[in-house]
Amino acid sequence: MQQPISPFSKAQLLPKEERLEVSNHNAKLNIGLPKERSFQEKRICLTPDAVSALTSNGHRILIESGAGLDAAFDDKEYSEAGAEITTDTAKVFACPMILKVEPPTLNEIELIKPNTILLSALQLKMQQKSYFEALSRKKITALGFEFIKDSEGAFPAVRQLSEIAGTASILIASEIMSITNQGNGLLLGNISGVPPTEVVVIGAGVVGEFATKSALGLGANVKVFDGSISKLRTLQANVGQRIYTSTMQPKNLMKALMRCDVAVGATKGKNRSPILVNEAMVESMKQGAIVIDVSIDMGGCFETSELTTHDSPTFEKHGVIHYCVPNIPARYSRTSSVSLSNIFTSYLLKIGEVGGLENAIRQDHGLKNGIYVYHGVITNKSVSNWFDLDCSDLNLLIF
Repeated sequence: MQQPISPFSKAQLLPKEERLEVSNHNAKLNIGLPKERSFQEKRICLTPDAVSALTSNGHRILIESGAGLDAAFDDKEYSEAGAEITTDTAKVFACPMILKVEPPTLNEIELIKPNTILLSALQLKMQQKSYFEALSRKKITALGFEFIKDSEGAFPAVRQLSEIAGTASILIASEIMSITNQGNGLLLGNISGVPPTEVVVIGAGVVGEFATKSALGLGANVKVFDGSISKLRTLQANVGQRIYTSTMQPKNLMKALMRCDVAVGATKGKNRSPILVNEAMVESMKQGAIVIDVSIDMGGCFETSELTTHDSPTFEKHGVIHYCVPNIPARYSRTSSVSLSNIFTSYLLKIGEVGGLENAIRQDHGLKNGIYVYHGVITNKSVSNWFDLDCSDLNLLIF
């Protein structure tokens, strides 16, 4: 039988190794850190140690003079870490990548160059439609750090700040309880022969968990309320000891509030926090008791809560002292800055290693989840629905 004739030689027909990309060309990032000008915002995205790590990898960091002072980092520390310092705000905003804690104002967006990458918080509920229209006009790619997910599907920046807020709520309550701060003169703790302080935590999320841990660490008796059994079970496991937990039973909650010295509101809702403690419940509380409404940035879960500031943080209603300051982590600006810096540094180094943001979002779906505007196109459904803007699927825009 005649052998079939092939146009290919025997060598050509042998299987060959497939050529795959084995390495990426590193990208050198040019990052600008402007000074935060938002009301009572004292944090900064990168610490001097983070700047040192980035500049050691060939990245350029340009910082506006005085940007780190409110977080107790001076210009000299940043300069010694390899950053360039400038007093020219426009020069900082002209960098190809901008890092901010608070979202930029409309005036600041005017200083940003077209096709810039912006990494900051979004704070959707506090934005206006004009903010997104301004980003679109400049064809900016914007990432909200509260939307970025890690490998486990959690939101690392949100969790870090929630941990700080939860811990801080108990420390703040302890300060207010001092007689010098118009409190009852109680020590938040457990002293031999003295009944321990009673603390009620409403909400068993991350804020509630760390408020509980801090109160227990000081020796207080803690009661935790939440509508979810699974959240209460998780909190109990994470705390590592058996404590009083209850679902949102009005009678049980009322009894606990009547006896407590401190009540911490740590709940959140879809659009605003649900009001779980009405005015009558607050009236029944002890004279001089403390309410720390951590959820005030979403409306608050106490009916008597009213927005306050870091300069004038408390007010009294029905004999109960209320602390209702949003953005509690800004009070501890250095700790918060280090926490955020730890997250940003790893992402920035990764973006540089893989050759830029475009390659990074192809490989890291958690980072891609942070994008809400891509080259001027709205890609986040929440933004689109909230402001009635056109939205496109990010996966169809990435080549």
